[in-house]
Order: sequence, then C-alpha cells, then structure tokens
Amino acid sequence: MNTLDVHKKSRREALRAQREREDRTEIVRKRVRLATTVMACVLVTALVAFGLWNARPESRATSEAAPDFTLQTTAGSTVSLSDYRGRPVLLYFNEGAGCGACTEQMAAIEKDPGFTRAGIAVLPIVMNTAAQIEPDLKQYGVTTPYLLDDGTVSKEYDALGKGMHENLPGHGFVLINAKGDQVWQGNYPSMWIAPTDLLKKVNAEI
Repeated sequence: MNTLDVHKKSRREALRAQREREDRTEIVRKRVRLATTVMACVLVTALVAFGLWNARPESRATSEAAPDFTLQTTAGSTVSLSDYRGRPVLLYFNEGAGCGACTEQMAAIEKDPGFTRAGIAVLPIVMNTAAQIEPDLKQYGVTTPYLLDDGTVSKEYDALGKGMHENLPGHGFVLINAKGDQVWQGNYPSMWIAPTDLLKKVNAEI
C-alpha cells in the first residue's frame, strides 16, 4: 500500500471516528432533551394538581348560635343580623374592591330569583369603605347594599385567610337559619360557585 492509500485510509477512519463521536453526542443531546421535556411535564402536572387541590371547595355543616353584629352599608344605612330573625340569611364574605370575580358572583346571585322565592336574605360583607367598593358595584350592576366590615365580623365568623390574602376574607358563605343559628359554611377558593348550586346547598341546610 503506497503512501497515498495510507493517507486516504487514515482520513476515512478519522472521518468515521468523528461521525461516531457526533452520533454519540447527538444521542446524548436527544436523551437530555427528552429528560428535560419529561421533567417539565411532570412539573406542570404537579403545579396543576397543586392548584386544583388548593382551589377545591370546603363545605361543612355547623350548629352554633350566630354572633350578632351591626354594620354600616354602602347605602348609608345600618344593618344588624338580628333584623333578619325569622328568615334565613346567607352572609357572603369576599375580597371586595378589585376582585372582579367576587362582585360578578354577587351580580349572578341577584339575577337568580330562587333566593328571593326561598325568602333568603343575602348579605355581602367586605372589608372596604363605601368609596372603595362602589365603583365595582357600578361596573357589575350590583344593587344589593354591601356591609362594610373593619375585620371584626369577618374574624368572628372565621372568614379571614380563606383566600389569597391572610388578612382578608376569601370567597365564602355562612348560612344562618331563621332561628339565628349558623348551620353551614362554605369556602370557594376558585372564586366562583354557580348560584343554582349555591341555592341547592343552602336549601339542603335550612
């Protein structure tokens, strides 16, 4: 074998070795990409599951005397829980100003005639001033006066820290029967419950 042939053979072997190295490198890259994709999918699945777990509704029956309270309203009047003795009352604790889903929930409740037919008084309670919450009520067409709480009533009814903010109510309801007893409490971190579903739960506990 002459020198030229030897040179060609060496070049072919070098090229083959280079291709093998490149192929091994590409295999490693593909495995890394696959592992990264799998890990990303696992992470996304875990985050979704965590979010769904945190957003799950919590509902429980209770049996205790409902603490009385007196609060100012956005209409400038004063409302006491005792004013409603003899009819069921649904307290709606929510984040208030800036929470569109909260105000939209009340707008949807207003549009459902079932609450009125059942004689249920729905009292929305927020930790805002009238000036803070009124733009939201106007935007969503809510006409029910909101009760303005400094946090005392929300704390007394264990409504604080049930949502995204530790010192604010989340998106929860407390049902008080005609005798003045607290009989049901439900929290909805997803920030929504269909009024028809809410009414079914309330009617089942009255």
